[in-house]
Amino acid sequence: MSVQFGVWNQAGQPVDEDHLRKAKALLAPFGPDTLGSHREANIAIHYQAFHTTKESRREVQPHISSCGSVITWDGRLDNRDELISLCDDSLHAGATDIEIVAAAYEKWGAGCFGKLVGDWALSVWVPADRSLILAKDAIGTRHLYYTFEKDQVIWSTVLDPLVLLAGRTFALEEEYIAGWLSFFPATHLTPYLGIHAVPPSSFVLIRAGKHMVSKYWDFDPGKRIRYRSDAEYEEHFRSVFRKSVQRRLRSDRPILAGLSGGMDSSSIVCVADSVIASGLADTPRLDTISCYNDSEPNWNERPYFTQVEDRRGRAGCHIDVSAQDLLNFGSLGDCFEAVPGSLSRNAHKSQEKFLDCVISQDNRVVLSGIGGDEVTGGVPTPVPEIEDLLVGARFGILAHRLKVWALSKRKPWVYLLLEAAGRFLAPALVGVRNNRKPIAWLQPEFVKRNRAALGGYQTRLKVFGPLPSFQENLQTLNGLRRQLECCPLSSQPLHERRYPFLDRDLLECLFSIPREQLVRPGQRRSLMRRALNGLVPDNILNRKRKAFVARAPMLSISNARTTLTETSEHLIASSLGIVDANRFFQFLQGTSRGREVPIVFLMRTFVVESWLRAAQKYIRPSPPLLNVARDSGSQTTVRAGKSSAS
Repeated sequence: MSVQFGVWNQAGQPVDEDHLRKAKALLAPFGPDTLGSHREANIAIHYQAFHTTKESRREVQPHISSCGSVITWDGRLDNRDELISLCDDSLHAGATDIEIVAAAYEKWGAGCFGKLVGDWALSVWVPADRSLILAKDAIGTRHLYYTFEKDQVIWSTVLDPLVLLAGRTFALEEEYIAGWLSFFPATHLTPYLGIHAVPPSSFVLIRAGKHMVSKYWDFDPGKRIRYRSDAEYEEHFRSVFRKSVQRRLRSDRPILAGLSGGMDSSSIVCVADSVIASGLADTPRLDTISCYNDSEPNWNERPYFTQVEDRRGRAGCHIDVSAQDLLNFGSLGDCFEAVPGSLSRNAHKSQEKFLDCVISQDNRVVLSGIGGDEVTGGVPTPVPEIEDLLVGARFGILAHRLKVWALSKRKPWVYLLLEAAGRFLAPALVGVRNNRKPIAWLQPEFVKRNRAALGGYQTRLKVFGPLPSFQENLQTLNGLRRQLECCPLSSQPLHERRYPFLDRDLLECLFSIPREQLVRPGQRRSLMRRALNGLVPDNILNRKRKAFVARAPMLSISNARTTLTETSEHLIASSLGIVDANRFFQFLQGTSRGREVPIVFLMRTFVVESWLRAAQKYIRPSPPLLNVARDSGSQTTVRAGKSSAS
């Protein structure tokens, strides 16, 4: 997780040295190892390294290719051997990732991006035609932001320099806030109008007077994997999942894995142990870290993660989160964050424990189970399978499967059929599903302007073209991409997160096999359970879904009721026409009466409010909200300056 930063003055004026010095200071906590720079008359490119592999320690960046292109790379290349064999003979097995990427770019140009498997973000400055390319991997595990106006282009891994050093305010990107208050904003958005994020699986081409975003790769809807037996599917899954975990064990230091006691994290740890034992991993050791709360009646994970620890013969770092305020509402708006973060980051005791654990064990990489539940069939619904049978006109099989699923779900088969058929209609015709309705305390006009973001960017399924299950898979993946884009980089402690369940090859496999292999009546995540039987403890593979942790957040809200009540009376989000303060106050009061409330969205509203308070010096209402803000006495600071909209 190294960082890159660049300034290009298209009109030819020199780069401001003071601006560059301040940017380097902001980036310093994220790149403590080696520094590198490239300077031309009107362009400056800066790189600060955070080494996680033995090859990265030999890199010199920015890298100048033989044809003069300047390439800056932040990433981990997983298909090194394949690319070395396809490129020229100058590459050898010990080549650094940036050398391989540079050779691939020289051979295929922008066409190489689809061939780069791994987690990465890069920039390519081409002096020959005065062009800049910014690109990200297919899943979007890295950040890369850019802004351009007044003949100046600035790009950065970290958003802070683009905001704090702009010398002006930015109009608030309302759609981003709507996404944060629902199912996360679109991947190209930031909270600041005019500052953009490079989308996953895409590259941005910038030339004088030209700005183009192009998608360079996507999953193949025509790819099919079909076997004769369950055992063959299970073997295929084991192979690609093991390969995914092995790729993420590429580090010359011990790796830390989150171990929650659920199926995802436990599977990663057990498979990683198997890979390490076979001598196929670069890392010298795998450590684990687990959180527990014995006072939470619906979240007692200790019996599960200790089973994994017993099997591997080694206890990990344990963090007791029962005796602290998980949300710490007392410091709303105390410090600036470039994007709305998680209030749990203010839970100082657990954060300090995590910091101590990472530092004492010399961990630089943390494995995360994000995505496992979503991509391996965690939701036990027959809908995608029924949709595939419908569009394929396989009515005999459809009738049989409807009967089987109806018995399993204890619902009339007609209900299941209508639910599946309704997905082919526009959302407006069938109404937004219950779990996609906007939260009740949002202003009606705000909801009307941002229905797509508040509905999770749902679209109707197409009858012709890719299988409906494939379309559903892409919608699920896009939701995960949006979630990853909203995860801010952390320098306390500095670490790189890796996601074994979001490996491109693994996802291609899961998107290509029949849906009935993933989910079966009465058995969610069927393929994964069968494939990892004997490798992961049975009690974990066969446990029910982990319950949502409700008591601790409710207790935090109860403990901070006075502060939150006072805050709700002076919401900046209300003055900006986003939240209906009266409705929000009613829901907040409902928590003290034991009334069921959407706790996740209640917390997210306070996250957004906290961010608005901390960032108010740098934002102003977006154009549709200017009059609303003036009429309601907005506390948002408005500075003179042109809008950053391009």
